[in-house]
Amino acid sequence: MDRATRKVVIVGGGTAGWIAANRIAAECRHWREPLQVVLVEAPDIATIGVGEGTWPSMRRTLQRIGIDEGEMLHACSASFKQGTRFLGWSGQRETDEYIHPFSLPVEYVRLNPAKYWLGERPNMPFARFATPQVAAIERGLAPKEASAPPYAFAFNYAYHLDAGKFAELLQRHAVQRLGVAHVSGKVEQIESLEDGDIAAISLDTGVRVPGDLFVDCTGQRALLIGGHFRRRFVSARDVLFNDRAIAVQVPYHHPDAPIASATLATAEPSGWIWDIGLQTRRGLGAVYGSDHMDESTARAALVAYVARTSPQIQPETLTYRSIAFEPGHRDTFWHRNCVAIGLSQGFVEPLEASALALVEQSAAIVAEQMPRTRQVMDAVARRFNERLRYHWGRIVEFLKLHYATSARDEPYWRAHRDLATWPEGLADKLLLWQQQPPWHDDAPRVDELFPSASYQYVLYGMGFRPRHAGDDSPSYVAMRSEADQVFHASRARAAEAQQRLPTNREVLRAIAEQTGGSANGA
Repeated sequence: MDRATRKVVIVGGGTAGWIAANRIAAECRHWREPLQVVLVEAPDIATIGVGEGTWPSMRRTLQRIGIDEGEMLHACSASFKQGTRFLGWSGQRETDEYIHPFSLPVEYVRLNPAKYWLGERPNMPFARFATPQVAAIERGLAPKEASAPPYAFAFNYAYHLDAGKFAELLQRHAVQRLGVAHVSGKVEQIESLEDGDIAAISLDTGVRVPGDLFVDCTGQRALLIGGHFRRRFVSARDVLFNDRAIAVQVPYHHPDAPIASATLATAEPSGWIWDIGLQTRRGLGAVYGSDHMDESTARAALVAYVARTSPQIQPETLTYRSIAFEPGHRDTFWHRNCVAIGLSQGFVEPLEASALALVEQSAAIVAEQMPRTRQVMDAVARRFNERLRYHWGRIVEFLKLHYATSARDEPYWRAHRDLATWPEGLADKLLLWQQQPPWHDDAPRVDELFPSASYQYVLYGMGFRPRHAGDDSPSYVAMRSEADQVFHASRARAAEAQQRLPTNREVLRAIAEQTGGSANGA
């Protein structure tokens, strides 16, 4: 018989589990025969809780599940993120810095800014030329005024947030407002039906939880998709070498200290350091490859960074946490009646904060295409797997671009430039980009995680210059006059934004006053 889907069981909490619970419950609560959503969480399993950077898609996720923006900013000590600022990555210039902003270049649908920039303004930083948002990031400005409606913006934005507090907020919302059942217990046994589907999970508390669809959010343990169904793990370590991180939380020396408008990513000889500014503290972490650096050296590099950027803080008084991970992903993400979301699906590294974005997209697909019957589930699963394989491939390719185009001379960076470590798709793109800049055909899908503009920001920020930059074609000559006007207007908007927009700290304080919260997110 074609079984109906009546009950979804999410195994594992944390950010991934609770995003999935909220998204599914919010989307399916108006079914004629309501869908029951249960989240099972082991009380003694600590979550990694490092994913403090999000993408602009998080605004849509929060809106869809019904969380107020002011409530989230207050509860999660959150701040606004407008992109990533890369320091020391290219190794090509005295001032080695560029920005990957969230806003597309102006008039991007019909004008390729890279083509015009290469011919007219190659000595000006590309991102600063292409979008006025860069000026806001460079000056620590907010992406909106305090009077703007929730989730509205002058410049596209995401959030920096406390991952632990965010999971707590998502849990409260799911249970109290969306009717998700929360069951505490550790999985001891997985029961199967005759056809191989999961029938139920049994917990150490003696509770048995049956279900029709099981969502594996058990993190790197991957209890269902990996442990039970033995879906193969595809390593990406031959492409992306990082497999370790050391994280630390650093308080501000003063409650009015500026809050950066972007994630700071600083290159190191054998890895890089992230720096994320929340309302009350900064979250820092050193990412490195254990084949190129040991833990004590990585920790020393992070301690030195803390001392350099926070001279009022004594680094030795802080608590440092080591994290190990294996870069890669499962070969299949949805098998039979089990779908993996979050770290159980895979993880490559923190660069560009793709992990939470994939959680959001995966949860959205499951929620919006929730199979009403077991027969439909197979069709949804095939589509889900095809889509996620594509995204994982593009993530690995895009992250590799940051390393493959670097001119740094340490062994770690030279190894990244080895053509044998490049994905075939990236190698083809870099060859093609020697004669023409990235454009829509390089990221053709409507659901691309990284649009072609992102390739432009990184490619030209890293100092890449094509061998064939000249263009005197009639189409380019015709475009040049219009482009002159468009990018002149963009520079005028950047100047206007600098006068109008408050700083991150100022707008967060004003929003807190409007909502009755604390300016420091306490």
